Amino acid sequence: MADVFTKAKRSAVMARIQGKGNKATELALILLLRQHHLKGWRRNQPVFGRPDFVFRRGRITVFVDGCFWHGCPTHFKLPLNNQLFWRAKFEQNRARDKLVNRTLKALGWKVVRIWEHDLRAPKETTALNRLRIALDACNEGREGKVNTAFRERGAKLH
Repeated sequence: MADVFTKAKRSAVMARIQGKGNKATELALILLLRQHHLKGWRRNQPVFGRPDFVFRRGRITVFVDGCFWHGCPTHFKLPLNNQLFWRAKFEQNRARDKLVNRTLKALGWKVVRIWEHDLRAPKETTALNRLRIALDACNEGREGKVNTAFRERGAKLH
């Protein structure tokens, strides 16, 4: 069936569609976080770059990047139709990701990016390990202070 809109009108209509996040990948990460009892994360926080998850206490942002939209080196395949448009689109996405990473790091945030394919079994341990490393790194400084406070009061840590 032929399109009822002109090419320009269809482009304008499609440009107005706003994404609401990749629900499937975000839900997969939520399930993983809950299964492994990782707490302290929040979604939809007002942080630059609109990260998918934020661990405010540790100043960690987590982005779940889709293999198609962010150009996964393993799974990305450039569409055959309208390649100039798509190549420019993916380059913009990658440039935006780099800007977000640099800006958040300059603001004192740790940035963790997880590929969509890392949330599928058996690769889910890759995503989990990356998160645990980031969380452990931010907790090291805090645990040192906690340990000192306990020792000063003569308490033992378990």
